Amino acid sequence: MLKSGESGLVTRIGGKPETRRFLESLGFVVGAPVSVVNVINGNVICSVMDSRIAISKEMAQKISV
Repeated sequence: MLKSGESGLVTRIGGKPETRRFLESLGFVVGAPVSVVNVINGNVICSVMDSRIAISKEMAQKISV
């Protein structure tokens, strides 16, 4: 899990096929740069593909960086 302010490249998306498709539709694809903007009440605010997206901590744990 990246901490607030850290960044990296997506290396793998885990979970069920529908979960992977959902995350990929948000821009979380292998090789995409991603950074954690902030963590608030269990939600992770990420910057990916020039967008800021809030996802749950459980969903964020399916993204390998």
